[in-house]
Amino acid sequence: MTNETFDVLIIGSGHAGGMAAKILTESGARCLMLNAGPVADVSRNAELKPAYELPYRGFKPPGRLEHVFQANEFNANVWVDEQEVPYTFEAENPYNWVRVRLFGGRSLFWSRQSFRLSDYELKAKSRDGFGEDWPISYSDLAPYYSRVEEIFQVSGAMDGPPQMPDGNFVLDDDPWSVSMQRFKAAGQRFGMPVCKQRRALGRDGLASSVNLLLPDAEKTGKLTSIANAVVRELSVDKNTGQPNGCHFVDRISRREMSAKARVVVLAAGTLESTRLLLNSGVGNSSGLVGRYLMDQVYGPGVVCSVPEARNGRGTKELMGGGAIVPRFRNITTKSDKFLRGYALNVTSSTGGVSPRNFAAYGAELEKKLQEYHGSSFHMTMMGEVLGRYENHVRINKDKVDAWGIPVLHVETKYTDNEYNMAKDAVETGCAVAEAAGFEVLSKNTVPNPPGYSIHEVGTCRMGDDPKRSVLNKWCQSHDHKNLFVVDGASFTSAGWQNPTMTILALSMRASEHLAGEMSKQNV
Repeated sequence: MTNETFDVLIIGSGHAGGMAAKILTESGARCLMLNAGPVADVSRNAELKPAYELPYRGFKPPGRLEHVFQANEFNANVWVDEQEVPYTFEAENPYNWVRVRLFGGRSLFWSRQSFRLSDYELKAKSRDGFGEDWPISYSDLAPYYSRVEEIFQVSGAMDGPPQMPDGNFVLDDDPWSVSMQRFKAAGQRFGMPVCKQRRALGRDGLASSVNLLLPDAEKTGKLTSIANAVVRELSVDKNTGQPNGCHFVDRISRREMSAKARVVVLAAGTLESTRLLLNSGVGNSSGLVGRYLMDQVYGPGVVCSVPEARNGRGTKELMGGGAIVPRFRNITTKSDKFLRGYALNVTSSTGGVSPRNFAAYGAELEKKLQEYHGSSFHMTMMGEVLGRYENHVRINKDKVDAWGIPVLHVETKYTDNEYNMAKDAVETGCAVAEAAGFEVLSKNTVPNPPGYSIHEVGTCRMGDDPKRSVLNKWCQSHDHKNLFVVDGASFTSAGWQNPTMTILALSMRASEHLAGEMSKQNV
């Protein structure tokens, strides 16, 4: 690198980093963005091959991606190789850490579910006494949610209860299928709201940083981007003790380099940002960097069949469509089994039913699959995981990645709160399905390992008290006024919601605050 000192160093190019780059460059700041992977060029880098030409016939290469359930041999190069960049955990408490090192990060692959948090999450301690309240309320975030939804073109209906606030939507006025109408009616008897899904439409088939955020930053002429830059640690000014850039290594050539900046913005993803802070020894006067790791419970669910749709009778009027059941537990009443709550993703399908739902084989199984084709109706759970001090990450000094950087050790597990929540979700889902006249084919109450949701948050939580939090309400380090963490690490509680809209809103809010402070020479 040159000896140039940038206004802002942004580490990471996903939703959080892309939003920071857009806001800061548009405010006039000269920004340097580092990303650990290359720029993806599908037209140049992708090719079609039949499975029989691949060494593992399309299955996952062994050892490289043990904890990435989405991976197969066709897309293996998309995900971070666990042999190249390992992490550790105790065998009895596995953790699924799914990572992407491409420009745009996981914004290239998310499911696009787009929800707002509410004060049921932001002020949860005030309701049930557990954990900490966020230092901000829904009214602080609402204007930023609206602007993010405009950029990402979020579709939805204005049908949300208070625990799922409505937004600035591309209105979804498609009619419900008959099977979904029956489920909605049955849900009402159980106090269960059933709402239209909320999904980012994006533009040209993509809803990512690379097409919705970074182009705006690049137009300003104030963004410099470097691919394949694996950041080793943040650098610190010896006189002031403040971060002043970073040391990084070229992923391919292994050349060691450094960059300088007035301000450092971490947006590498919850655990990578935390790993950087821990390896750099900064921002941790509270001792809480890495603590309170959270995600969401995934895995429990129910698979049903709509009898009237079997044997080829599953018309588009009867079947099809999706819904979201927002959290409805511990809203107006209090459960004695668990705190907080869960949501259900609901899908009515005109496709096939998986063979795993039938205790049959051979000709009998074929007959079942033909009979039940087009009648599938299923529910999957998204449950809030509580933020606990003991659920944490720390540096494993005995193991390094391919560039000699110490890796993370993850220590986290679910408790009775999560298991009881999962059991309730499945029992209630079955009861509503049966009330709607559906046949329950299978059910599962066992959560997948932590991390499976790919919604890891926390580990640098925000708060007003520097002794009980890492960041203030602007995602700014309590210890270093020129250090910001704008990804999911800042979350004080997880909620049941996909965190993407909140990460984007927080990054926008923090970046505008930073731009204002820089213009006043306060940072």
